Amino acid sequence: MIEFKLFFALVSYYFVMFATPGPNNAMLTASGIKFGFKRTLPHLVGIPFGHVIQITLVCLGLGSLFQKYPFIQFYLKWICFFYLLYLGWKIIGSLSSNEKESGRPLKLYEAALFQFINPKAWSIALTVASGFFPTEENIIIGITFVTLTAAFVCFPSISLWALFGDGLRNFVKDIKTKKIIEYILAILLVLTGIFILIK
Repeated sequence: MIEFKLFFALVSYYFVMFATPGPNNAMLTASGIKFGFKRTLPHLVGIPFGHVIQITLVCLGLGSLFQKYPFIQFYLKWICFFYLLYLGWKIIGSLSSNEKESGRPLKLYEAALFQFINPKAWSIALTVASGFFPTEENIIIGITFVTLTAAFVCFPSISLWALFGDGLRNFVKDIKTKKIIEYILAILLVLTGIFILIK
């Protein structure tokens, strides 16, 4: 039987990892500002969906690939960095433009697939499989435990960032402030990418 203290420790770990700044939360804030909370929902659902698949694969043995071939993580960091750089570039002018709204929020499957190039997501999955997996339980029960807990904690934790972006969207109306927010978000995305590279 899975002990409550393990469940509490896992919930605490997930909350800290999901709620703190990272690529997903930077992207959700930007999406909340540009598209609003409602249109960001597929993105929000896609993140825990991707995490659940990722954690399942790591628990089934995929994590050993990272131990055997550590260069994989090196390439994932660079792919994530360039993707965040691209998003930072795309966000400049996207809020303050008087033209018809361009672009679209990430779809569910795109947000899910992003987890597979997100080093923070891999770090979470590897830590959970090695430190929180209930080894005394059947593997199916163990995987169900860590993945359902992830889905349960992830969605409300990351929703805070999309809601924050949506709040800014409703609060800020003038072009000058929108331009400032664009540059701040772009810089934050680039800094997140740099942090991932040097970590």
